[in-house]
Amino acid sequence: MALFPQVESLVVGAGDHAGAAADALIRIDGDEVAGLTGGARDRFLARFGMLFQGAALFDSLPVWENVAFGLIQGKNMARKEAREIAIEKLGLVGLGPEVSELFPAELSGGMQKRVGLARAIAADPEIIFFDEPTTGLDPIMADVINNLIVDCVKRLGATTISITHDMASARKIADDIAMIHKGEIIWQGTAKSIDDSGNDYVDQFIHGRAEGPIQMEVLKP
Repeated sequence: MALFPQVESLVVGAGDHAGAAADALIRIDGDEVAGLTGGARDRFLARFGMLFQGAALFDSLPVWENVAFGLIQGKNMARKEAREIAIEKLGLVGLGPEVSELFPAELSGGMQKRVGLARAIAADPEIIFFDEPTTGLDPIMADVINNLIVDCVKRLGATTISITHDMASARKIADDIAMIHKGEIIWQGTAKSIDDSGNDYVDQFIHGRAEGPIQMEVLKP
């Protein structure tokens, strides 16, 4: 896989048995990065932000410390400065300063997802990964998250890669879409062209049909 940060968003739709390629080469801006270790790996990872599928917030930390975790632990930033940045990023995702002192258990699912997004953009990353960003959210909140993702990415000028099964989300946040089936990319094109892909696998997936070339393994009585 080759990634070239250029202010674009790629959504990867995973079909049945998406899998992962063994011994894959990963190049960022033309540089092979899979074997990086030590300080070189740390510097490389500092370019990334990540929104996890389940928000993955630390239950024992207040919201602002969750958002500022990478700044404090990864960049050794002073807590006062890190807190100010955290509150600023929370504002960008529609959460006020009063939320900063709450704990994750006091937040709704949508609020937790927004805190996770604030953490993902806290260090102004060049590249952001979104892992199923709308999973577990109702359709309205999912669209709120999609809008926030689009807005935050434009503000940062970041390249984003999303993994999702949510076609409404894919259509809204993506410039380009790729579909993975059994560990291989079987189609790639612009978000606008996905309805005319000419690919039976893609057509079955985006319309959610049980019949088609993708066969789910279902135990029958």
